[in-house]
Amino acid sequence: MAAEYEGLDRIFIKDLLLRCIVGIKPEERQKKQDVLIHLNLYADLSRACVSDNIEDTVDYATLKKKVISLVEESSYRLVERLAEAIAAVCFEDSHIKKVDVEIEKPGALRFARTVGVAITRERP
Repeated sequence: MAAEYEGLDRIFIKDLLLRCIVGIKPEERQKKQDVLIHLNLYADLSRACVSDNIEDTVDYATLKKKVISLVEESSYRLVERLAEAIAAVCFEDSHIKKVDVEIEKPGALRFARTVGVAITRERP
């Protein structure tokens, strides 16, 4: 199965700073916190490179809006679950074959600048 994804191109979205309810502590359930999201979207971009047509690639502006809507309306207890939900939104675009989702919670751990999770998912 891995050979199926070899040679894919990558679109990335870095440092998408959003706010949501996420966490297991009572104080984390009361107000929105900052989360920093990084996405790597793997797709075959060769057709778009020739056609210069948005329909042949990932419309990352539309995808960004979907991710923002999901995150800002979410109320997950675990960052891991939020990452999985973001991956699922990415796969709504049929061009995306694989996605890396990284989420940071700045200031979540004392003495650490940030803490987070990174997951990689392939199209089911």
